[in-house]
Amino acid sequence: MKKERLTGTVSRGIRCPIIRQGDDLSQIVTDCVINAAEAEGFELHDRDVISVTESIVARSQGNYCTVDDIAEDVRKKFGGGTIGVIFPILSRNRFAICLKGIAMGAKKIVLMLSYPSDEVGNELVSLDLVDEAGINPYSDVLTLERYRELFGYRKHEFTGVDYVEYYSDLITEAGCEVEVIFANQAKAILDYTKNVINCDIHTRARTKRILKAAGAEKVFGLDDIMTEPVNGSGCNETYGLLGSNKATEGQVKLFPRECKQLVLDIQELIKERTGKNVEVMVYGDGAFKDPKGKIWELADPVVSPAFTDGLVGTPNELKLKYLADNDFADLSGEALKNAISDSIRSKDKNLVGTMASEGTTPRQLTDLIGSLCDLTSGSGDKGTPVVLVQGYFDNYTN
Repeated sequence: MKKERLTGTVSRGIRCPIIRQGDDLSQIVTDCVINAAEAEGFELHDRDVISVTESIVARSQGNYCTVDDIAEDVRKKFGGGTIGVIFPILSRNRFAICLKGIAMGAKKIVLMLSYPSDEVGNELVSLDLVDEAGINPYSDVLTLERYRELFGYRKHEFTGVDYVEYYSDLITEAGCEVEVIFANQAKAILDYTKNVINCDIHTRARTKRILKAAGAEKVFGLDDIMTEPVNGSGCNETYGLLGSNKATEGQVKLFPRECKQLVLDIQELIKERTGKNVEVMVYGDGAFKDPKGKIWELADPVVSPAFTDGLVGTPNELKLKYLADNDFADLSGEALKNAISDSIRSKDKNLVGTMASEGTTPRQLTDLIGSLCDLTSGSGDKGTPVVLVQGYFDNYTN
């Protein structure tokens, strides 16, 4: 008699060698997954998901640029005068290196920070302190002097950095003048300059629209900087500097360029060597929020820049506890199990709007799986830039 399966989704970090430019990533990922399965004694199955972190994809592509490259692109777009840099996130890894390049390409930066927090939840000050000060963050524009008078010098809870001071010093050290203001309305920057780089990630299209409608002369987002090679550098045609990370003190690793072929190649190699039809995706930041630190993880423009076709769409699931508490409230034990199993087997292909699916997660599969993979691989020294997810598409009846 076949044993009943007692586990559901399993996520495994797969160790890989350090990836360098020019490495055959599809072959390396395939080898590492198959070798791990053989060494650890597990099998691959149809619809397993192999996820590859964007970092090693960009590394294999050699997709880097320098702060000098960024400066040149900024000078070409703005002419080297005064530039408003608005809505940047507060990050030494994500934005500071980009700001250095931008400052090197300008005479003066008017840095406009959103408050009390940035787009991904990093706080300059708490909302409670803003309330106590009688400030309306939706309308009030604060000068640096007024900000210091109200809130003083405040360091980030996790990094210990006063980002106002840190960003200001970084700009002046690049040989550029700086003026800092605090506002949440994009058009507030136009009282200082008509030339703007908006650095917001997920609201960037709206910000550009508002600025242009309000009379801005030149508006570029971070997604418009480094969209073409500069002096033979890397670039990202779609996202520019969005999704980039600090590589060295003078170099930026950009978000990977077109990588659909990579996921297709890995899918095909796994099929050739194991006979299994797996799904493959490239993932960056997960899309989740820390309730204590209030930080929303997604600083990349998307969770997944490339994935195989089987990962298109959203989950189509029934809520088991809803069925147990409502449709089958009078059942228990084996009868309840069989009734729920029958409901799952006979469920509609599209459950949108049905009460039995209420409370299931209405998010893209790639966002859900990418978040799981980001948590599995971590951002430190685990050495597992590839994640194998098994059983994700199974349900109670499998």
